[in-house]
Amino acid sequence: MKMQQINSNNYVFESSVNIGYVHEGNQGIIIDAAIDKSAIRKVVRQLEEKNLPITHLFITHAHADHYGGAKYLKESYKVKIIAPTLEAAIIKHPVLEPTYLFSGNDPLDELRNKFLEGPPIEVDLTIDEGHYEIDGFNFEAIATPGHSYNQLALGINGTLFAADSYFGQKEILKHKIPYITSVDKTINSLEKLKSYSFDGSVPGHGPYEEDYLNTVEKNIEYHKELLHKVYCIIQDKQPVSHEDIVAELCEAMKVKADQLSMFLLFRTAVTAYLTALINKGNIEHYIQQFRWMFKIKEEEGA
Repeated sequence: MKMQQINSNNYVFESSVNIGYVHEGNQGIIIDAAIDKSAIRKVVRQLEEKNLPITHLFITHAHADHYGGAKYLKESYKVKIIAPTLEAAIIKHPVLEPTYLFSGNDPLDELRNKFLEGPPIEVDLTIDEGHYEIDGFNFEAIATPGHSYNQLALGINGTLFAADSYFGQKEILKHKIPYITSVDKTINSLEKLKSYSFDGSVPGHGPYEEDYLNTVEKNIEYHKELLHKVYCIIQDKQPVSHEDIVAELCEAMKVKADQLSMFLLFRTAVTAYLTALINKGNIEHYIQQFRWMFKIKEEEGA
C-alpha cells in the first residue's frame, strides 16, 4: 500500500481497497479506513514518516472494507469521524449488514465476519449531499447511491474520491457481478459523476486516473449488459424462479460463491437487476407454489 501524491494536498494509497488522504495546514483527513486495524496502520505509518497530521476520517459508506479500521483511528488518534446519514447508523450498529443480507433474520455466526461486519464506531458528524467547510476542509459531498444506500463521493482540491460509485475497468471484470442494491440508482450516480469536472479520480477499487470518464462510461455499459443478461435468462427460461435466475447468472458469469456470504452478495445484486426490470415494466413477477416467479411482460393487445 504505497503512498502516491496526486497534487500539493491530495494523496492516495492504492490497494485492494483504496484509501485517500488530504492535508490542509495542521489538519489531515483520511478518506475511508480499510478493512481492519492492520491495513489502516500501513497508511498511518507512512503519514507519520512524512510528519503529516491525522485529525479526521471521512467514511464514504458503511461497508466493512471501508470502515473496518475506523475504531483503531478513533482510539489511537482521536480522529473526528464524518459519514453520510443512514450509513452512520450501520457503522454504529454493524450487525445490520449481515442482517439485511440474510433477509432480516438473525445472521448465522459465519456471516458475522470482518468482511461484512466491522467494529462498531460512533460517528461524530453526519452529512448529506452538499458543499461543506469543516475544520479547514472545503469539499463537495456528492450523493452516489446504488452500491450502498447513501454513499457519498468526495470532491476536494480537484480530486474526486469516488468511493464505490464505480470500479476500475479491470476490477469490475474481476468482480463479474459487482455488488449493488439498485441498478437505476447506480447508473444515475454514474451519469451524475459525468456532469462534474475534476483533475482526476480515485475509485474505491482500481487505479487513480486523470482521464476517468471513460471508466465511468464502461461501468454504465457493464451494468446495462448485466441487466440485458438477466432479461434474456427470463426470456429463455420463463416462467423462472428467483432462485434459478440467481443460479443461471452466477453460472453464466462464472463467479465463485462457495461461501454463504459471497452467495448473499451475488443474490442481492441479481435482485437489483430484477427490480430494475420490474420498475421498467419489462417483466412480471408473482408467487406460485411458494416461489417468486418471473416472466416477460406481454405487450398490451398482443
